[in-house]
Amino acid sequence: MNRRTLLIGSSALGLAAFAGGAFVLNQRRAAEAEAAAAAAPTADQALLVREYSPSFGPADAPVTLVEFFDPSCEACRAYHPVVQEIRRQFPTQVRVVLRYTVFHEGSDEAVRILEAARMQDKFEPVLDALLEQQPGWAVHGAPQMDVAWEIAGAAGLDLERAESDKLFPGITGILNQDAADVEALAIRQTPTFFLNGKRLENFSADSLIADVRFAVENS
Repeated sequence: MNRRTLLIGSSALGLAAFAGGAFVLNQRRAAEAEAAAAAAPTADQALLVREYSPSFGPADAPVTLVEFFDPSCEACRAYHPVVQEIRRQFPTQVRVVLRYTVFHEGSDEAVRILEAARMQDKFEPVLDALLEQQPGWAVHGAPQMDVAWEIAGAAGLDLERAESDKLFPGITGILNQDAADVEALAIRQTPTFFLNGKRLENFSADSLIADVRFAVENS
């Protein structure tokens, strides 16, 4: 056996070991997801999803991921691409529902921007723009909401129409109902995720995707 054969053999063994390690890791994540799902209590569905809640994906999808998020929250901004990746990987199997959790100053007005955008069928581009450019407006203690409006306008929102739409009483009703549900569910931080009615604890970007995949594969 020459040196080249030895090197090729060593590489093959290394790849096999890596593949085996990945398989074991996936098995472990699946086992953890199964254990967590079995242990976690199921939340009242009426508190998790309201008829008016913004959502993406089929209404009859077998898996529902509910995110309680604050437009001003840095962690929510960080998890936004993760949720988008979940939507990309499972376009028909997962429904993503968003609930407003206004913990930061200025977040209530950010919700009004988003809801005004929804009235104009501009919700997603405005949401993406506000989160992408969040550091420019969501200054804790001194939010610059005029900047947030400018960002929304650049994303396609008709600002003149939105000036009146943002005062629509229904938006106040959404804010009040979401706040009541946040309190009833004891939401204390954002983002908080519920997967098929069960709260996810100690999650990461990788584990969130793994948990959703497990739910899809076992739905």
